Amino acid sequence: MIEFSELKRGVCIQHKGAPVMVTDVKLNSPTARGGSMIAKIRMRNLLTGQTLNDSFRSGDKFDEVDVEKHPCTYLYSDGTRWHFMDDSTYEQFDLGADDLGDSKGYLSEDIEDVQAMFVDGALAGVELPTTVELEITETTPPIKGATATAQLKVALVQTGIEVQVPSYLVMGERIRVDTRDGHFVERVK
Repeated sequence: MIEFSELKRGVCIQHKGAPVMVTDVKLNSPTARGGSMIAKIRMRNLLTGQTLNDSFRSGDKFDEVDVEKHPCTYLYSDGTRWHFMDDSTYEQFDLGADDLGDSKGYLSEDIEDVQAMFVDGALAGVELPTTVELEITETTPPIKGATATAQLKVALVQTGIEVQVPSYLVMGERIRVDTRDGHFVERVK
């Protein structure tokens, strides 16, 4: 059983008889005394790919989904499908934009530690590592005196997503980005 307090992005639970993976959690504190914590959860059905939203109260418990994970390698994208290879069986498979969700913005050819997730023998999606390295392809020039204050600017990375980065970074630099929420972690040396 998975407790309410264990709900976080990437956890797989049974919801209304279907296996789902939590993709986003927002906690709301009660305003009245004695009220219980409420979590608004966004989930993706692992079999159909459908996105669901629901709210849960503290104290709720959930059945765990038996997810089998295999290491896999990201190969390439043809624009509409993202192609992978299972490292143990060398079988290739592909996923669409709906199957990957926000994860497609973090897939680059040099990514490591990707896991293919299988539920009841059927491919359900991929799980990315916590952080990935991406190259900045477009951003404004550095701001003079940027190290004195913590200013952020928008940078476009090689996969096409925008990341808020410190203002001293320039085009061509590699950065580490958190795949859970898309925030800048550090500059890669």
